[in-house]
Amino acid sequence: MTPTLPDHLAPGLAIVFCGINPGRTSGARGHHYAGPGNRFWPALHSAGLTPRRYRPEEDASLLELGLGLTNLVPRITAAASELACAELVAGAQRLEARLRELEPRWLAVLGLGAYRTAWNEPDARVGEQPRTIGSTRIWLLPNPSGRGTHYPLPALVDQLERLRRAAGLPRLDRC
Repeated sequence: MTPTLPDHLAPGLAIVFCGINPGRTSGARGHHYAGPGNRFWPALHSAGLTPRRYRPEEDASLLELGLGLTNLVPRITAAASELACAELVAGAQRLEARLRELEPRWLAVLGLGAYRTAWNEPDARVGEQPRTIGSTRIWLLPNPSGRGTHYPLPALVDQLERLRRAAGLPRLDRC
């Protein structure tokens, strides 16, 4: 059996964060966004979605904050470029079925190219998307991998802050 990371999902979450697929470091450590240069955890905290900077080992505890984690494709690779287009499309179909059951308010997809391929939306841009999955609205974000330096951390934080406000969540990093 191919190793994968566990999803951290529950019914009625405010936001489900969906990565493209787990990288090797995340796969080896068994936790989401565990690569040393990954900007997910610092960005989440800077945007006020967590009360402090969480470590990858605390990924399951996001559920307590109304946040979930999953991946479009569960297969672990060294780079997302190793995924076939068919895997992304099949992953989107699986994810849509799961979200129709769980009904989160928002799906935040972290990966522009993967989103564009998986949902056949070649012109999609960062931010809220016109497409919905049942009642779940979609927000597109850049991949937070350390390789994604063409999209600066402050811009990623800004998008996460906008998403937090759209989801009606309070800022958690202030008294």
